[in-house]
Amino acid sequence: MRTKWHWMLLLLVAGVLALAAGCGGDDDDEGTAGATSAAETEGGGGASGGTLVFAGASDPVSLDPALVSDGESIRPITQIFETLVALEPGGTDLVAGLAKSWEVAEDAKAITFTLQDGVTFHDGTDFNAEAVCFNFDRWYNFTGAAQSASASYYWQATFGGYAKNSTENEGLGESLYASCEATDATTAVINLTKPSASVLGALALQAFAIASPKALEEFKADEGTLDEDTGFQPTGTFGNEQPIGTGPFKLESWQVGDRLTLVRNEEYWGEKAKLDKLIIRPISDNAARLQALQTGEIQGYDLVEPQDIPTIEGDSELQVLERPAFNVAYVTINHKVKPFDKLEVRQAVAYGLDRQAVVDNFYGGRGEVAKEFMPPSLPGYADDVTEYPYDPEKAKELLQKAGVTLPLEVDFWWPSDVSRP
Repeated sequence: MRTKWHWMLLLLVAGVLALAAGCGGDDDDEGTAGATSAAETEGGGGASGGTLVFAGASDPVSLDPALVSDGESIRPITQIFETLVALEPGGTDLVAGLAKSWEVAEDAKAITFTLQDGVTFHDGTDFNAEAVCFNFDRWYNFTGAAQSASASYYWQATFGGYAKNSTENEGLGESLYASCEATDATTAVINLTKPSASVLGALALQAFAIASPKALEEFKADEGTLDEDTGFQPTGTFGNEQPIGTGPFKLESWQVGDRLTLVRNEEYWGEKAKLDKLIIRPISDNAARLQALQTGEIQGYDLVEPQDIPTIEGDSELQVLERPAFNVAYVTINHKVKPFDKLEVRQAVAYGLDRQAVVDNFYGGRGEVAKEFMPPSLPGYADDVTEYPYDPEKAKELLQKAGVTLPLEVDFWWPSDVSRP
């Protein structure tokens, strides 16, 4: 369900991951096989081998990185595919990915990437500058269902239009993307129609991961239909059977509704994965995920319910890992709906919300009151924004000034198809 009206309740929510604290072993039985412990995950050490079973909230929509934006799809996609640039683990600084270095032109209208040597796709074909340009030209030339915002959302957000915009996308205008040149096997130049300071960082998004040109064509990646609820539905087999990238894992099988199985890429160009196998199971119910962790059916899951954290922390066999607060939970206002068309009413709502109480009581204290939509860790964060501290008396004064009497009936709309705190 789409949000109909919102107000600005901003909360930075910490990412919480529940893991079995000690799942070591040498067996290959699913659920117990040499899974990395939480301590090993944090430190990067630990033994190699075995299988890790992780629970997601649902099945992926597709394994084609260019045509999805949901977290459940991106989870396995991140293991199968790689981007030209990446983010430093745990941070927001750009580091080398499939490109070992890059240079932005003085006029900021071109980026030259020097690519890693000796990289191959899972199908044995070479990763090179021509493959990079093939992928960029593919995205630029999307047509039909692939041009839907629910499919190629990140292309639209980063580059705008396509080579030929559909009638629905005429408002996107000219694309920021102009062309891609493979000047030699390890050098690709991305040309832009105008200067941009944001494109380089955006290329770390999985939507811009590089796929095998051979596989994209052979398995008809761009053929599909648009489902209003789930987005782009491929009719070719690339997105659900043959997702071919360069990553440390490759797809072994995907039984929709049961499990998605990844196996280690033994030909990986970088440091090889420690696990032999990674299984991702869709378990939509939060309580069922916790129970599966407690019984050993899985070794980890994320999107932990705040009320479940004390239970997990009280079990010596389990461990909670926290990532820095990054997601912003918010409620916004539709200012076209009366009486929220009045500034005083919107300000009253802001003053009337005890956001710290929400952090403490709903999120179990794992989070912080946000000042704006950007987390402090991201470039562009501004500390000097207007703040609205909790002040119910001020809220009442503003409502009175606006001529609004309480109680006031308000319609709330919220997403009901997500599984997260």
